[in-house]
Amino acid sequence: MLTESSVLLWTVIILLTAYFAAVTWVGKKGRAHSQSMAGFATARGKVSPWLVGASFATSYASANLFIGVPGLAYEHGMAVLWYTLGCFGVSWIGLLLFAKTFWRYGKKFGRVSTIPEWLGKRYNSKSLQVLVSLLILFNVYYIVGQNVGLATIFETVIGIPYFWGIIIGVAITIVYIGLGGAFAQMITDGIQGILMAITSILIVVSFLWTVGGGLNVFGVLTDRLHAIDPNLTAAVADGGPYNSALAIMAVQFMLFSFILMPHLLNKVLSLENEEDLAPFTLSAGLVLCVISTLMVLGGLAARVLFPSLQSADSAIPMYVIEAFPSFIAAIMIVGIISAILSSTDSLYLGVTTSIGNDLYRVVAPIVSSKNISEKDLDNQSLKVAKGSLIIIGLLSLYLSLERPESLAFLIQFSYSAIISGIIAPITLGYLWNKANSYGAIAALITGATLYVLFTTQSLIGNIFIAMFISSTAAFIVMGIVSGLTSQTTEQELTLKKSS
Repeated sequence: MLTESSVLLWTVIILLTAYFAAVTWVGKKGRAHSQSMAGFATARGKVSPWLVGASFATSYASANLFIGVPGLAYEHGMAVLWYTLGCFGVSWIGLLLFAKTFWRYGKKFGRVSTIPEWLGKRYNSKSLQVLVSLLILFNVYYIVGQNVGLATIFETVIGIPYFWGIIIGVAITIVYIGLGGAFAQMITDGIQGILMAITSILIVVSFLWTVGGGLNVFGVLTDRLHAIDPNLTAAVADGGPYNSALAIMAVQFMLFSFILMPHLLNKVLSLENEEDLAPFTLSAGLVLCVISTLMVLGGLAARVLFPSLQSADSAIPMYVIEAFPSFIAAIMIVGIISAILSSTDSLYLGVTTSIGNDLYRVVAPIVSSKNISEKDLDNQSLKVAKGSLIIIGLLSLYLSLERPESLAFLIQFSYSAIISGIIAPITLGYLWNKANSYGAIAALITGATLYVLFTTQSLIGNIFIAMFISSTAAFIVMGIVSGLTSQTTEQELTLKKSS
């Protein structure tokens, strides 16, 4: 714990104070770009596509890749590297395949701001838009995972009690997102991405003096893991989520689909021109490659150095404290904290903009007894989105009070439920002109409901296989329902590059 070294403790406190002051300042600078619902949600064209790409990668990483997945590597060994392979390989391929078509559709539909709005306009269905916005509320559990990861860092390395660590993280994120919206989120994530990349590289470099072996350092690491437990070096582990070829295939399917998460794919909607897609995807791929690959190796090294940790999620913080001089360790701790905040701010923004733009903006004109002008509706939606920040923050704080057994599993539960519901409507919306709102709604309900049933009722033990089966069922149901209800006169959506 850092409290054993006053120099290290105060260095971390000073760096964190400076960091929080900087992101709050960026939030204030972004206020000018968040005076409308669209500006708050996307800040379209206001941020360099290179920074937007870095923001995508850092939002992708989160506490899961910096705390949760290294914790799984600590427990289950090298089989977890299948997850890392999917992160920088399969997910990036998914981004390359989806980004251009998604952007073109977004422009064709009149510059949409959120995933639910995109789906609502693609299928000409306000009901679908509202249902997807409700499904996105599952991201509250994702936010809880970030809160837990941040509180674990504060508790492990600084000695701040778990409860107060949660409050600090929730408060600072709400402040700068409430002030600057998407502009503040993407600028701060770009800065955080640099810190995260430096931290990841230093982790692997440190193997030279912690694990040893010189140029054969990874061979030595493998030998020492095998000596602890041969299962730690197996390609397919006996226990955990990577215990079969089917499970590993399901993981790759999940990671391919993960880029469809609303807080990630919304980044594409922030790009002004189609030409911005090239620097965006290149930046996203490079940053993601570094930060998704190297941190998980730290979890393996921690198992060699500290084989009996009480909590696997504390593997990376403990490794950093023991492996580096005080000042370097302090910078890396701040880098890990920034990794967590980079996803938390995207998640808050995604949930709250969906509440304002896709729930209130759609429902308010229907239930109101008087006509609401477009300008007033936009202003009210923006106020609802910003006000819901506090409500979602308090809800996530309450749900975070009881620490989950596995940070990674909590996070993966939340986004798998969302992906199971939206993957069929988004994918078939690209590929099949007969896909319609009836099929999309049926797929949404089928996929999300089956996933929740499979996992909460322990019908399928592996959460990745549960998601794969739920998503497959959603595709089948959408195909059948759309086929039975489609009209032969439906106009095919033709996508052409805009001039």
